[in-house]
Amino acid sequence: MRRALHAALLAAMLVRTVATAAQTTPIDPRNGLTLEQAIAEGLSSEPALRAAAFEVEAARGVARQAALRPNPGVSFEQREQVGGMDRQTSIGVEWPLDLFSRGPRAEAASRMVDVAEAALQDRRRLLAADIRRQYGDVLAAVRRLDLFDAVLAANGRTYDLLRNRVAEGAAAPLERDLAFVDLKRLEAGRELAVGQVAISLTKLKTLLGRAPDAPLTLTDSLEDLVNAAAAQAFGAALPAERSDVRQATAELALARARSRQATQEGRPDLGLFAGYMRMDAGFPQLGLGSSGAPEPIQGVFHNAAVGLRLSIPLFNRGQGDIAAAKARELNASEMVQARRLGASAEVAQARARLDAARRTLAAYSGETRVVARRNLDVVRETYTLGRATLFDVLNEQRRYLEFEGGYLDALAETFSSQNDLRRALGEGK
Repeated sequence: MRRALHAALLAAMLVRTVATAAQTTPIDPRNGLTLEQAIAEGLSSEPALRAAAFEVEAARGVARQAALRPNPGVSFEQREQVGGMDRQTSIGVEWPLDLFSRGPRAEAASRMVDVAEAALQDRRRLLAADIRRQYGDVLAAVRRLDLFDAVLAANGRTYDLLRNRVAEGAAAPLERDLAFVDLKRLEAGRELAVGQVAISLTKLKTLLGRAPDAPLTLTDSLEDLVNAAAAQAFGAALPAERSDVRQATAELALARARSRQATQEGRPDLGLFAGYMRMDAGFPQLGLGSSGAPEPIQGVFHNAAVGLRLSIPLFNRGQGDIAAAKARELNASEMVQARRLGASAEVAQARARLDAARRTLAAYSGETRVVARRNLDVVRETYTLGRATLFDVLNEQRRYLEFEGGYLDALAETFSSQNDLRRALGEGK
């Protein structure tokens, strides 16, 4: 009865393992998404990046508005004498010339466009790096799941062998039970690996702008991506051309433009005005006209006026605005130096990390993995022949799992460091 129960448990576990593997492996070498395709999709579909693009359009709208001249003003006035005959009608036009402040204002708005465009490019750079990182995380999680599947299949065969040997009286039931416990331990680890695949895949879908329940399969393998990047010659670091450094430089130019704008707005400015007045005036007395006959004293008078209006910054010369603009200019200047220094440091750190990862990966390359796999097969075969114990098999299996896990960690670290170097060098796709 007990043997039948163990057999049923093993069969159910293996069936569930195969079914789950079919559902959770997001690798399709033919129809899956390559890394480059994933980056292109994310750069065109990710909602936060699309929202950032509208900030550029908003900055361009502000620049167009800043370049416009102020509108003229028209005034109309009608006056009448209470209880009298006098009437006055006047029309005035005022036209601000905006001779001195329009240029600095338009320049500052134009610099805002440069800042917004550089910020958008930097977000594209960071998003591309995030997609590459998450793409690699999915491949690493799938690779770890495949490792668990392979070891589980081998352990299932070992357990099946033990079950038969116990039934024949050739092995102790303790060995079968130990193998069964180890099998369940591996199954638990595999379930965690399945969950990690699902989590990594959902994060990648978010970066691509897809819904969490949308289908997604990948084409590339972690080894192919690492080898392709290893064949690529990374150029010298050019932190001055990186998008975040360009953004800091644009912010410095904007701060300088706003300093000039604040200085100019504290100076006098001119405005043009013109007016026309029609005055109908008279008196209640009579006077003698040109013919000598008495007639009312009344006349219509037309007056025109043209002049300039000068603003005199006697008390308010924008002293506070100028001081604040100068401080922001100094701040922006220091930020440029900080961004350049940070960019150079990121490149140096990424190169050092990549060199270490490549050395680590080289320790696992060549015949090392073949020998590790062969050792496990030899120990299992030796156990089958009765020349080794079950503990030898379990210990060698754990050693193999640790070795393959170390190789996977080295592979993922190499890909991650390659991605960091790309990001540090300013690659935006």
